[in-house]
Amino acid sequence: MTTNTEQWTPPTGSQAAALPTGTWWDAVRVPEDIGEHALGVLGARSGAVIKDRCNTLYWLIAPGSAATWNLYRVHVLSAVEGVATYLGVPPVDRLTPPGSHWRVPFTRDGYLTDPRLLYKALIRALLAVAGDGRREGR
Repeated sequence: MTTNTEQWTPPTGSQAAALPTGTWWDAVRVPEDIGEHALGVLGARSGAVIKDRCNTLYWLIAPGSAATWNLYRVHVLSAVEGVATYLGVPPVDRLTPPGSHWRVPFTRDGYLTDPRLLYKALIRALLAVAGDGRREGR
């Protein structure tokens, strides 16, 4: 698959734009509880992250780099057999709510997250969140 990752920039203006996955990037969709923990694990190694109005987090990764992932509560948004899934991408300068915004700001030289690091961080986050749930249930 040919990608155009170097040529992509988020929309400008005041509105989010629905952009297809699988062209410039794929997106990893994670609920807020797992996503915030994973952000803590990744720290400065995280690329750009979008947070939508439902408090779901989306990491941008290289197209096809998470095709084999199968993690509970984690969904990879990618083009499948030429059919894209669309993600609402906020304007480059929208850093706060309301609505979709950049939880981790876009930077041209580091907006994609290394999928291997993200995978490991998500596993740690899933284990931590599951552990918290067991403690609360006692």
